Amino acid sequence: MDRKDFFSKALLGGSVLFIAPAVLNSCGKTSSDPASVSGGITSGGITLDLTTTGNAALNTVGGFVYSGNVIIIRTSDTNYVALSKVCTHQGCTVSYSKSSNKLVCPCHGAQFNTGGSVLQGPASRSLSSYTVTVNGNTLTIS
Repeated sequence: MDRKDFFSKALLGGSVLFIAPAVLNSCGKTSSDPASVSGGITSGGITLDLTTTGNAALNTVGGFVYSGNVIIIRTSDTNYVALSKVCTHQGCTVSYSKSSNKLVCPCHGAQFNTGGSVLQGPASRSLSSYTVTVNGNTLTIS
């Protein structure tokens, strides 16, 4: 083996060793186990003021916002739901699709209904759900 071949193979092998951990971890278990993430509700709960700009999406049906590890969705003129935003499969953040009325995990395609139940895997556990109380322009999630 000549010097040029040696360096070519060494660089290629080194590149594989450098990139392999990132590729192999991309679908591996995340450092925080989703089963241990409660959704971020503290003993005092979460309070949202619907008159603030950051919560304006909740003024229309189908709108949603994130607060900590919780996604809050307005499902009708009088109803809001609050669920853990952490997918129970591997901890990615779910998003709400108004058109399909589902929460979808962008990492592996799991789908949940607005009650938090699994509609499509690979997730096998429901999202944690929380109580939402409406008092005028204030939502309290507990």
